[in-house]
Amino acid sequence: MKLIILDRDGTINHDRDDYVKSADEWEPLDGALEAIAKINQAGYNVVVATNQSGLGRGLFGMTELNAMHDKMYRLLHTAGGRIDAIFFCPHNPEVDACICRKPLPGLFAQIQERYGADMSRVHSVGDSLRDLQAANAAGCKTHLVQTGKSHLKIPHDLPEGAQVHANLMAFADWLITA
Repeated sequence: MKLIILDRDGTINHDRDDYVKSADEWEPLDGALEAIAKINQAGYNVVVATNQSGLGRGLFGMTELNAMHDKMYRLLHTAGGRIDAIFFCPHNPEVDACICRKPLPGLFAQIQERYGADMSRVHSVGDSLRDLQAANAAGCKTHLVQTGKSHLKIPHDLPEGAQVHANLMAFADWLITA
């Protein structure tokens, strides 16, 4: 199985310092949905691994999170793409001790278990160092996009072999030609 793991906020959609809390606040990044469609058309399944501590912090509930994801699915369908599954950590890092919050690799272990994927063959794309740390700990090939948290500067301690791309479309173009 050809599998790509994407972060959500800052990779697919605009991130916010005050958290994306509703479908109205969920806005795709320019070209991100088309990039996912391009990745799908190249024969890859796409899943999302995302920290959603706004749930644990009480900033939004499952109804709002589901509405955000429904909006993403609808817009992706219109663009000709799809996301096969969303794995998320709902925990508040100040209160809950969990293994699923990135930079820990718990979400990636869930993905590996569900898909039976050889993680050394999986590309994972995110906009922050913690996204890459979790993916690297799971054995994935790591990719940083400069559209979210990393738009100001590239972290100096990227995992060995990490690739840097301007945005998700640049990653999709690289993937298809690599």
